[in-house]
Amino acid sequence: MDLKKFIRDVPDFPKKGIIFKDITTLLKDKDAFKEAVDRMCEPFLNNKIDKIIAVESRGFIFGGAMAYKMNVGFNIARKPGKLPWEKIRETYQLEYGEDALEIHKDAVNKGENVLIVDDLLATGGTSLALAKLVEKIGGNVVGIAFLIELTFLNGREKLKDYNVHTVIKF
Repeated sequence: MDLKKFIRDVPDFPKKGIIFKDITTLLKDKDAFKEAVDRMCEPFLNNKIDKIIAVESRGFIFGGAMAYKMNVGFNIARKPGKLPWEKIRETYQLEYGEDALEIHKDAVNKGENVLIVDDLLATGGTSLALAKLVEKIGGNVVGIAFLIELTFLNGREKLKDYNVHTVIKF
């Protein structure tokens, strides 16, 4: 199944000059959504994975489905101020400025093997920040899975120390 055809381009969103890759057109098709989840899981099925941690917010869609399919635990990474309990934070650079991610201090147990999941690999900053958070609390990052990779932004280079898998490349 050619999953690329299920991704809609939205020009000038969220700002002029950006072509946004809209995944809602893939999500609404049950067969395409199932195929996407299956393909995101496939390279990691033979790894010993204890937990999936997904990035806010579209990563939650795929991460939850993948955790269910792989019969592993699931947790989340969010923007600052969204998690209710004790957390740790990692700041990362954006094109203009910086942002941060947080996870609960007990999101991962020491020694657990973690698969990080998000919908889109752009510059790689968000996923690298999450990998650092997982490692700070004792987890082992065994891979990072994305539905889409924007290859022209070279985000994979920032994640060169990790096993990165993408399903669709633009």
